[in-house]
Amino acid sequence: MVIDDSKTIRRTAETLLKKAGCEVVTATDGFEALAKITDQNPELIFVDIMMPRLDGYQTCALIKKNPNYRDTPVILLTSKDGLFDRARGRIVGSDRYLTKPFTKDELLGAIREHLAETS
Repeated sequence: MVIDDSKTIRRTAETLLKKAGCEVVTATDGFEALAKITDQNPELIFVDIMMPRLDGYQTCALIKKNPNYRDTPVILLTSKDGLFDRARGRIVGSDRYLTKPFTKDELLGAIREHLAETS
């Protein structure tokens, strides 16, 4: 699942992931994502930090507090690469932090790393 309020980022990630053989679900914000997560049960979630209404930190925290999705890897996407941002991501339970613009190799590497851990 890719959650980002930027249509460009959603499309880019979706295209890269589909070419790699992944099934992709997208959402424009945390509220839409939370509704889709229960329907789709994604294996891995990429979430942008800076979004309106429900930001990535809040979205990640809500996902990780749900016993059904506690073990689902959540990878934060952001253009902010500060120590405070990374620490805050860890506090809410994120599994990794990718800085935008990300490369195809970074995106696919994150998937390989986290799905290998869960299988």
